[in-house]
Amino acid sequence: MGPLSGSSAASSSAFAGEQPGSKPWYAGRSQEPESGWERVFQLFRKDELNRYPEETVNICKATVTASIVGLVYGGIPGFTYAKKRYIEQSAAEIYYNRLDAAQSVHRAAIRGFIRYGWRWSWRVAAFVAIFNTVSISWSAYRDKSSLSHFVAAGAVTGGLFRFHLGLGRFAAGSIFGALLGVPAGGLLMAMQNLSGETLIEKRKRERRELYEQQLIEWNTSLSITESISKEADDYIQEGTEK
Repeated sequence: MGPLSGSSAASSSAFAGEQPGSKPWYAGRSQEPESGWERVFQLFRKDELNRYPEETVNICKATVTASIVGLVYGGIPGFTYAKKRYIEQSAAEIYYNRLDAAQSVHRAAIRGFIRYGWRWSWRVAAFVAIFNTVSISWSAYRDKSSLSHFVAAGAVTGGLFRFHLGLGRFAAGSIFGALLGVPAGGLLMAMQNLSGETLIEKRKRERRELYEQQLIEWNTSLSITESISKEADDYIQEGTEK
């Protein structure tokens, strides 16, 4: 064979990056990380398809839902309380007409809804965000789902919410959070079991399928490259014989 044939073979080897039949360098990226911290960091990174993991998306969805629930839970009583208090305190005020009085009461009630609704909204959203982040991160670190992860997440979250009130309140908040984590974790695990697989099992399956797909694509590309290289070698050999 001529020098061009050797160059073609070298190009084929360079394209493969490994010996024929070996796995490509990028196919190994879809394998499950061995380190617990690598699994945790992957929760907050985009995958090969430029998407965030389902666990991270669920944290965001749960946080938004919790903020809305907190807004309604605190806002409705605040609306009623502010309206009632305004009526009691404004008995001596003079209004131009009935519409003016109704609008004043309505504005006071709206301010009460926003004030008390916001107080509950950000607290509930923060509690849910911290709880889910800790429990999901702990499950990813240990590479399995367990009720103890939710209990630990509840203890951490409850302790953080009462940390500024002193050591006694910190301990009480941790105990309350741990107790709250039992039914919350049991409910979440039951929902996952009903779906047929946990999020960790689903992520492993998706990564395995993606890995197999990448491996097939790489083997196909390698076969095409080897075929082109062989045709080029045959062409060069025929030209040399002539």
